[in-house]
Order: sequence, then C-alpha cells, then structure tokens
Amino acid sequence: MADYDYDVLYLGSGHAAFDGAGMLTAKGLKVAFVEKEKVGGTCPNWGCNAKILLEAPAAIQRQIRDSKGIIAGDGSIDWAKNQAHKRSVIDDLPDILQNMFQGLGVTYLFGDGRFVDAHTVQVGDQKVTADKIVIATGAHSNILDIPGKENLSDSKAFLALEDMPKQMVVIGAGYIGLESAAMARAAGSDVTVVMHSDHALRPFYHKYVDQLIASMKEDGIHFVMNADIQAVQGSGDELTLKTDKGEFEADWILDATGRNPNVEDLGLDEIGVRYSRQGVAVNDHLQTSVDNIYAAGDVLDKKQPRLTPTATFESQYLSHLFLGDTKDAIDYPAVATNVFTLPRIAQAGVTVRDAQAEPDKYKVVEKDVMGDWYRQVDYEKAGQIALVYDKDQRLVGATEISDRADDVINQLLPAIEFGYTPDQLARLVTIFPSIGYTAYGELG
Repeated sequence: MADYDYDVLYLGSGHAAFDGAGMLTAKGLKVAFVEKEKVGGTCPNWGCNAKILLEAPAAIQRQIRDSKGIIAGDGSIDWAKNQAHKRSVIDDLPDILQNMFQGLGVTYLFGDGRFVDAHTVQVGDQKVTADKIVIATGAHSNILDIPGKENLSDSKAFLALEDMPKQMVVIGAGYIGLESAAMARAAGSDVTVVMHSDHALRPFYHKYVDQLIASMKEDGIHFVMNADIQAVQGSGDELTLKTDKGEFEADWILDATGRNPNVEDLGLDEIGVRYSRQGVAVNDHLQTSVDNIYAAGDVLDKKQPRLTPTATFESQYLSHLFLGDTKDAIDYPAVATNVFTLPRIAQAGVTVRDAQAEPDKYKVVEKDVMGDWYRQVDYEKAGQIALVYDKDQRLVGATEISDRADDVINQLLPAIEFGYTPDQLARLVTIFPSIGYTAYGELG
C-alpha cells in the first residue's frame, strides 16, 4: 500500500467528522481534520448549541405567562444577558474539542482544503495525503440574489446579535425562520415572517403546522404568504423589504431561505467527484464517484434530515466501514426531528403524509394530549399527537404538537425503531408521574 501521511483525512471538523474519529485512532489509524473556521463546525458554535441556549428563556417565559399569575412577573428577556450566558457556555467548546481529539491522536490542519488529486489535499502551502478522505464540509446559509442583498443577514449573525432589533423581518418559514421568529418575538421584537408560498415546515404534518402558525400569530408575529421578494432598500438599521405584497420596514432582516451544501472551491470537478446543488452524490456506503473518497453530514445529497444526530450516525458508520467492522450498506434508523418553537412540533418514523398516502399499509390515530392531567403541570394549554400504526398494530411513526413534543417523541423512538408489539409496550413500567409515562399512555 502507498505510504500516505494519514489513513483518514476529514475535510471539516464537525459532527460528521469527530463523532467517528475517536474509534479510528483507538485502533491505531492516523487521522487528521482540515478546518477553515472553528473547531466543531456549525452545531456547537453557531447552530444547535447556540440556538437552544438562546431559546431556553422563551420556554420559561411561556410557562410564566401561562401560569396566570402563579409565577409572578412578565418573564421579560434581557437579550444582552442571554447572549452573554450563551457565550459563557459555548465559547470554550472549540478548544475543549480540539484538546480532546488531539489527546486521542487526531491532527488538526487549519486552512482551506482543496483536492489536488484523489489522495492529496492542499491546505494553505502544505500538501497532505491520505488513504481515505471524507468530505464533511457541512452547509452554509443561502442568501437571496436580489438588489440590496448585502443588507440581508443569516442565522449565524442572528445567533450572535448583541441587541435584539425593534423591528425584524424574517424571510422564510422553515426550521430556522420560525425558530428565529419565535425567539425574537419572545425577546420583544416586532416580527414579520415573509413566505414565498403558503406552506411552512413542509416536512411536518400540515394540520399541526397550521396550529403552530396560529399560535405564533396569537403571540404577535405577523405572517405574509405567497410573497415575491423583490429587493432590500436602505442601509444600517433603516431597511425596507420590497415585495409584491407590500413593503416592510425593519431594523434587521434575516434571510432564512435555506442552507446550501459546501461543495464549492474543493476541487471536486478536477478529481471527478459528482455533486449538484443538493450536495455530494454518494452510494449506499456513503462513497462518492471516486472510490477512496466518502462524504457525510449536511454536505450530502440525501433524503434524511440534515441534522446533527444524522451526521453523527453517518460518521460512526464510516468508521465501522473503514475498520472492517461492517461491509453492509448504511441502514438509517428512524430519525427524530423537532422544531424549537412554542409549541414544538416533533416527529419520527413514518410521517402522517406518507401514511395517508398508503391507507392499505398504515392507520393514523389522532389524540388530544391534554386529556392527561400531567400535561397541565407545566401550564400547557393545547396539544395533539398523530400515531401511525402498521397492520400488525406496531407503532411505526408519531408526530406531536405540544410544549413537550420533543420529549414525547424521544420517549416513543425506541418503540418506533425496534417495532415493539402491544405486548412489549405493556411491559414498559415507566416513572409516574413523568412525560414518559404520559407518552406511552397516549398509545393506549
């Protein structure tokens, strides 16, 4: 075998890389990460970790307000202190991750990585070689190509805002758009969400999405649907978004129109790695069109949700593949996903839409979750769950809208993934009272 600098080289140092790297170095393989920004990538620095830290006060605020005076105060959020708390928790994460993985034997190479050939990557003025290379470069925010686009900001900038704008316009109604809108409104901003269509959160059950939008409207968020975005006028904190539905003034405009895989400037064309606007094309072993080059995480062209846990699963699968622990194709489990708004929408397994399209295979049962007294402990006001069963009465999917939807779907995930029978479910004696007890009670 050729003498390479590394056995496995990752372009990127996020979850699609580091979650599997430790098991490689434990077996004596030489591993390196190429990173051009912060160690750890999007999730710990300007993604999930930052988001949940900034969103947490909104959940507390909701409980205070829904308690109808049982908890005193109005729950006003000090955004500057919220940001300071976020930084105190996550600012050290890159150093912590780097020290941990260097301790495991991983080498970090900082700079832009670009393929020279199938086994060689240029990093700055250095060329390094590897037996196998994993493209784990993630994705970046889309910015609309319209006049005045330089005045549009992305989710990375939103999660770093020192001061909450008085007036904020959000373009887009996916995960990032609605989560950001909810956080901003909770912090006192006058928020308008401008949508290109009349459908938000397309992967989720439309009935529950409509309920979420109605709740957000009650909270004071304005929605403009089926709008053609034309331009941004003004500068600084005096901006106007022009659309065919009218003009909307704002101190700050968030472009939440999606995320694009980081496939540019990697030299993929020169070495023959196939890709498109949807990401890097791979086979069922996450192998690209070049045999020794693989891909994982948000850069993939895939049907599975682009989430941190999915990237983790892919990274660990590749490590097992490289170590010879498996030769099988990747077999994705049921992936649980959640929208961090209030109320939340979470789902896993067969979706309601897919179940309704095949009524001969599935049955959908909907329930009002507020029938259980425990739901009212945290002052919840409304919630529903849609359960998808197969013909053997096994739970194969679930979608819930409620303040505790993420916890409920996590509780139900083992039943969905491993196909528990009704008799097996009956043997789960959970803590009472708890959301786990309530979740399984909803199956009855």
